[in-house]
Amino acid sequence: MELVSIRGNSKEELRREIEALGFDEVRFTDLEPLESNRLREWVELGYHADMEWLKRSIEKRLDPSLVMEEACSVIMLGVNYLPGEEPALSQSRWGKYSLYLDYHDTLLSGLKAVGRLLEGHYDLDSKEYRYYTDTGPVMERGWAAASGMGWQGKNGMLISKKHGNWLLLATVLTKLKIEPDPPLKKKLVAKESKGAEMGLLCGKCVRCIEDCPTDAIVEPGLLDANLCISYQTIENKGIIPRELRHLFGSRIFGCDICLDVCPWNRFAREGRRLLLVSRFQIASLSLLDILRMDTEEFRECFRKTPIKRLKLRGLLRNACIVAGNLHENDEWWPSDLDDNMRSAWLGEVRDELTRLCSYEETMVRPHALWALFRLFGQEAVVLIGDAIESEKDPATLEEYAYWVS
Repeated sequence: MELVSIRGNSKEELRREIEALGFDEVRFTDLEPLESNRLREWVELGYHADMEWLKRSIEKRLDPSLVMEEACSVIMLGVNYLPGEEPALSQSRWGKYSLYLDYHDTLLSGLKAVGRLLEGHYDLDSKEYRYYTDTGPVMERGWAAASGMGWQGKNGMLISKKHGNWLLLATVLTKLKIEPDPPLKKKLVAKESKGAEMGLLCGKCVRCIEDCPTDAIVEPGLLDANLCISYQTIENKGIIPRELRHLFGSRIFGCDICLDVCPWNRFAREGRRLLLVSRFQIASLSLLDILRMDTEEFRECFRKTPIKRLKLRGLLRNACIVAGNLHENDEWWPSDLDDNMRSAWLGEVRDELTRLCSYEETMVRPHALWALFRLFGQEAVVLIGDAIESEKDPATLEEYAYWVS
């Protein structure tokens, strides 16, 4: 069947109807090749770390026809996830997006509603559109920039003039021909280009690059995942490199530094969150709550949130690292303690770290040992006692040797 072209008032009506479903941004673009696409170079340089699924999907990401044959348009959708409540807004321990039920699940209801809308209005069947929310082989940020939703900043993230750095993206590929929205342009630049260039409206600002404690942004728009705190605390399923641990500060799941420091956030306001379900109470968890957590408590506390992906062993590993950084960062310290109480509290942390040095999951043990030595120096040798004599895990033995040699 010949599909009509959607343009003018019809396009604006479609935009309004999709916005009413809970999406804060609705933009349209075609499938012309994206300019300044460095995905292949990024992978060849090894900046994808061990995320091999990115390497395997390069061709599809660069050629949408391999994802959906005869696709003509992209409907780019954005959901503002900036919290307005404290302590979720100001804390830096958890990536802000993780303080909701998993957006992959909650945005899905909105995407299904978009599908029903397209079927009802344009007599499509389910094979004539396909949707993703950060789960498929599509270039969300590139298409979002091409659609004028924003531009890719020097931190590599999409930046919106209205929402700052706080948009979750979703994509609908469709065989419908929808008139493209124009990308953003620099003033006084006459040259036509497909999509906004990297750092288009960032000017001379390099705060995101300079403030990254691990220097993960190796050049504007190019991030080395091997050095990224978000990658290390979420995607890395093994040992976190020793040389990076002290740079994590208070961050236990994800990192918003390169987002938080962006000056464009001054225009951002709390999101409507019609497609999000907040779990802001997570931000109130204490360090001891986490260090003492068992599997059942973990499941109950983080059920249906992005944090559940870590499993308890991953969260304990990360908690050991933030414990080891307590002397340099006070965000995890209880705020209502006097000096004597602080000493007692630190003693409780010491006891939990000592216990975790013998934890059943081997991945946790070297990080607990690292934290003990960081906090208590050579006293850690006495604290772990004879446990190290029966230790068989190579990574834990290597960690111990590093501190005592």
